[in-house]
Amino acid sequence: MNLEQTADGSFTLYVPELDEHYHSVKGALTESQHIFIDMGLKHSSVVSPRILEIGLGTGLNCFLTLLAAEETQRRIHYTGIERYPLDIEIVRKLDYPSIIGKGHEADYFTIHEVPWEKDTSLSAWFTLHKLEGDFTTYTFEKGYDIIYFDAFAPEKQPEMWEQGLFDKLYQVLNEGGILTTYCAKGVVRRMLQTAGFKVERLPGPPGGKREILRATKTT
Repeated sequence: MNLEQTADGSFTLYVPELDEHYHSVKGALTESQHIFIDMGLKHSSVVSPRILEIGLGTGLNCFLTLLAAEETQRRIHYTGIERYPLDIEIVRKLDYPSIIGKGHEADYFTIHEVPWEKDTSLSAWFTLHKLEGDFTTYTFEKGYDIIYFDAFAPEKQPEMWEQGLFDKLYQVLNEGGILTTYCAKGVVRRMLQTAGFKVERLPGPPGGKREILRATKTT
């Protein structure tokens, strides 16, 4: 696994076995902020949202959400599932707090160090629950308001992008809940629609992908 700097100065990881990056080389921070915070979290009107992330990975989406919770004083319960947790030494090399979240350095590393399968309060506004497991076979509880779908690309991990899985995510979302993902492929949009979602194509992050998707659970 190799450390690579992206266009906005932040780092991502490259996985040679998959020929895939964890984040966009056009800007890791820019991509995560736009897709998951601006188009996801900020779009939700739920006062104290419950968030589910598919692919906890580097913890960047989680960290940005924690910072947003602190800034807005909006209580968030965050669940992240990850099958292949990163070694803490790799996490330290990413060093996202040096670019964002100064004063919250410990929080970023704590995301990776807290116990699995247990609620952990990282602040008065943010509670984290990490699941170490396989998303494709895991049975989630219901009651989420927002889903960050951040699995590796369909051509790299097709088993993560199947109709039955989007059906399952639709079921665990509350009414009016939303799912955001960087992948705007037509096949993904159609699977989301088949699951029951109303799907929007939205502008992608500055300098990055042209479009992203946001799906809403409606009756």
